[in-house]
Amino acid sequence: MAVTNTPTTCDGFFIVILTTLIISSSLFGTSNAQLNATFYSGTCPNASAIVRTTIQQALQSDSRIGASLIRLHFHDCFVNGCDASILLDDGGSIQSEKNAGPNANSARGFNVVDNIKTALENACPGVVSCSDVLALASEASVSLSGGPSWTVLLGRRDSLTANQAGANSSIPSPVESLTNITSKFSAVGLNTNDLVALSGAHTFGRARCGVFSNRLFNFSGSGNPDPTLNTTLLSSLQQICPQNGTGSGITNLDLSTPDAFDNNYFTNLQSNNGLLQSDQELFSTTGSATIAIVTSFASNQSLFFQAFAQSMINMGNITPLTGNSGEIRLDCKKVNGS
Repeated sequence: MAVTNTPTTCDGFFIVILTTLIISSSLFGTSNAQLNATFYSGTCPNASAIVRTTIQQALQSDSRIGASLIRLHFHDCFVNGCDASILLDDGGSIQSEKNAGPNANSARGFNVVDNIKTALENACPGVVSCSDVLALASEASVSLSGGPSWTVLLGRRDSLTANQAGANSSIPSPVESLTNITSKFSAVGLNTNDLVALSGAHTFGRARCGVFSNRLFNFSGSGNPDPTLNTTLLSSLQQICPQNGTGSGITNLDLSTPDAFDNNYFTNLQSNNGLLQSDQELFSTTGSATIAIVTSFASNQSLFFQAFAQSMINMGNITPLTGNSGEIRLDCKKVNGS
């Protein structure tokens, strides 16, 4: 695996842990052999460059698009594996995952995925899958925002259906307990180190009031705010998201460098400045193994970058369709011939 650290812009573990990150679980054994970095070298050698150029253009008018694109990859891989099922619209027997609770009115960036796919179809018709588009777009989004680069393994194919019920049940929720979230990661072969590293993607992007307002006034029915929420941040958030408000307000996930991919997410947790309940729980859950990992990432950005890159590869290996399974969609929104 090639990992390079790009200097962070101002804009916007221990040995055991590192060893664990590098050793893939048995779940990934087969897919690691099937996915490879040179899958398109003979059929679409400029695929990665085309994806990167399209995202560069999108970033000029939408500073949060990188975070939105990587979120699509996350939410795709946790439901039936990395098969681009999240991109399918309603139609025929398909109930779109876009309308599942974790995605409805929050998943975004589909237009940019379509733009990437159009550019790829113009260059290499019928070659690059939509699921590989999401994997390539995630790497480009992170590296263009100052984060690490990594070698993306390719060769996934696209699903013929969606799983809305699975999206409702399998995607980790920002208001779940750390125990439940850990179980959901474990269910797809990802461990606690992956959980903490991948949560670091919340170092850029935005969140709506609706996903963290439970912390602001009456946390868990206590009648008081979440005690693990920094009081200065609490006051600010209560202004953005008033009690009995619409829940449509938006704020930065990382209050210090909202558009830069860096390790400030972890230093924020150390001062109780995690925005989501699921973020702050990584550091504030007494006795949790996640605390030491947060501490190590907060003090060593290079360590976080290396771990994040490996965990993205691990996540991208969740039960992909390969060989003759699935198809290469010509339009990411619908199965071929529909």
